[in-house]
Amino acid sequence: MNRQMEFEITTPERTVLKTLVESATLPTQEGEITVLPGHVPLVANLVPGMVTLRVNGEDQYLACSGGFIEVQPTGTGGRIIILADTAERAEELDMAKVEEARERARQALANRRAADDVATAAAAAAMERELSRLKVARKHRSRGVPEPRG
Repeated sequence: MNRQMEFEITTPERTVLKTLVESATLPTQEGEITVLPGHVPLVANLVPGMVTLRVNGEDQYLACSGGFIEVQPTGTGGRIIILADTAERAEELDMAKVEEARERARQALANRRAADDVATAAAAAAMERELSRLKVARKHRSRGVPEPRG
């Protein structure tokens, strides 16, 4: 059996990453799952969080918001296709900007009006998104990789 799968993650703006992976750990509505070559067919909801890919024996990280995951069996190891609202590779994240965005989301959540359920839900979703971006940025930074300059 092949030890790799095709992996592709796409947003409305661009294809973020297309590569071969040994495994993919994905945040879903039912909890975190790890997909290995030969996985059964699957369709699942992607929730905001960190996607961890094993590529050539090394971990790579992406921050994703909501979307859909499809795992397809193929004659090789299989294929994982993710259609995400947003997705960023760890090396694309600027820690200072992520911290600022998290603080704005925190303030929006703290300043919400109790009667405004839509604003509260939007603020909570923004906070969840920024926390996942922060987690990915910190994980990347802890590996000693310099931040991008913007």
